[in-house]
Amino acid sequence: MKISIGNDHAGPEYKEAIMKILKNQGHELKNYGTDTTSSVDYPDFIHPVAEDVSQGKAQLGIIICGSGNGAAMTANKHQKVRAALCWNKELVFLARQHNDANILSLPARFLSIPQAIAMVETFVNTEFEGGRHQGRIDKIPCN
Repeated sequence: MKISIGNDHAGPEYKEAIMKILKNQGHELKNYGTDTTSSVDYPDFIHPVAEDVSQGKAQLGIIICGSGNGAAMTANKHQKVRAALCWNKELVFLARQHNDANILSLPARFLSIPQAIAMVETFVNTEFEGGRHQGRIDKIPCN
């Protein structure tokens, strides 16, 4: 699967750990994130991930910032993007199964790296349930 990943200065360690796991599972990754903890503006690293997902260049995206809020807000400005800010595996599961989330936003300052990895694995391995949920998903876009 093609997955794009982006992060700001709060997430380089998280990104590296997540990328290692996903590469070992055979996923094709595009890295838009910063590799340092020097302060950067998260939209510069999140917009490219959202563009990949919006344009079908990636099936899924993973974005990481301190709270996860700014990253999710940025990604959700793009058409066809449904970025979900999650802080546990149960929320990730429901975001994928019921909401067809295609970008996972992780709050690095509120998760351990092992928690983040477990959430990413849930994200990648959970399918959208469709059915009664599809009609709701169809109502999300404003245009």
